[in-house]
Amino acid sequence: MPKSTITFVCTECGGESLRWAGQCPHCRAWNTLQEFQVRKATKESKSRPLEAARVVRLSEIPTEDAARTPLAWAELNRVLGGGIVPGSLVLVGGEPGVGKSTMLMHAAAQIAKAGNVLYVTGEESGHQVRMRAERLGALEPAILLLAENDLDAICDAIRNEAPRLAIIDSIQTVTDAGFEGSAGSVTQVRESAARLMRLAKETGVPIFLVGHVTKEGSIAGPRVLEHIVDTVLYLEGDRRQELRILRATKNRFGSSEEIGVFAMGEAGLEEVSDPSAAILASAAPAAPGSVIVAALEGTRPLLVEVQSLVNKSQNTMVRRIANGIDINRLHMILAVLEKRLNRSFGQSDVFVSVAGGIRITEPAADLGLALSIVSNESNRPIPDGLIVIGELGLSGEVRRVGHLERRLQEAARHGLTRALIPAGAKAGRPSGLDVVEVRNLAEAVSAAFSSPIKSGAFIQEAGLSVS
Repeated sequence: MPKSTITFVCTECGGESLRWAGQCPHCRAWNTLQEFQVRKATKESKSRPLEAARVVRLSEIPTEDAARTPLAWAELNRVLGGGIVPGSLVLVGGEPGVGKSTMLMHAAAQIAKAGNVLYVTGEESGHQVRMRAERLGALEPAILLLAENDLDAICDAIRNEAPRLAIIDSIQTVTDAGFEGSAGSVTQVRESAARLMRLAKETGVPIFLVGHVTKEGSIAGPRVLEHIVDTVLYLEGDRRQELRILRATKNRFGSSEEIGVFAMGEAGLEEVSDPSAAILASAAPAAPGSVIVAALEGTRPLLVEVQSLVNKSQNTMVRRIANGIDINRLHMILAVLEKRLNRSFGQSDVFVSVAGGIRITEPAADLGLALSIVSNESNRPIPDGLIVIGELGLSGEVRRVGHLERRLQEAARHGLTRALIPAGAKAGRPSGLDVVEVRNLAEAVSAAFSSPIKSGAFIQEAGLSVS
């Protein structure tokens, strides 16, 4: 019988400790150490070791000869950095039902046109996977199916078949007989991922892992799982909406700031080559509280619609709800509006949403969000064809943002005619786009509307007219 040892593993960072403590000695998190009985792996369950390492000069290491394997979807290639890298380990996470298995089945069908693809399912039967493939039009003869949870059998199948791509759905269902714990436990997830990483490097077979997420939205299992893999992808989106965003949060072979945009239809996922046009197609025409902003995702500018609703409340506790925008950012902008424009939101509920399920993380949308709130609170719509770009400072100043010229070109390409930008920004002016520079929030409010609106003492001090 293999010998067993007792160890304490941190559920946050995956660090180990020989004894229990209230605080993890590695990441300093409290009450995260859990006791596990670990059995030493047998010789049969251990993967073959890599070649013995030796010290070499960095300049003498040859460049990688194996080319990436591109997919038919340009959106997926963009997020991966140009295609699938041989021997890479990719982790795909997302909420249940968002389309992780659907996306990987599409990818399997695209790669299967050039060679075999091994699809390992640990949660569904072979009949269920076939039904999905038929519905998606991805029933390719080169897709090999293995319904298995045992890691030894999975590794043997990858070695024997040597596929162009291996997909494991999901890592939380895989178990290694050499270690204690049920499927999905910290030890099983960590050791299984580490062994699959070694296998991918030895054989050169790229492996995609599907990962479950917790209620907080992070991938279930130890945090070390995301450190082991080469690439971490998150598929985001509301199941009740059409758009899906594939976001790279880690990528050793490319940029970790790129996104891919897809649309979920009756025939599965479809790539959206022009996401700005898809988002603006359903934009509200000249409605109070609706503003178009330009957000930059990686190298791609996206034109998105920010909506707000300010409603007087009779309750003692007012509500602040933000979808697609950090709630702390909303609190800061409301404070700036109250201080610099003398507006009061203490008796009002404020709701903010980014249309299409898009999530904005950069501050270039600050000015647009502020004007959206002012527009709805004053019941004055933003004029058609206007785009707002700029970061908002605590003193009400409008700060410059990066890649402004690229944002303006995207706005002009989609037929927008007027833009509010930070003063002093050095950027080209596309033809057909009237560019107005503003220095502070008061100037932006005055320039955004066809006639000035009453905004408090800050506008009077700035020398602007007050209606």
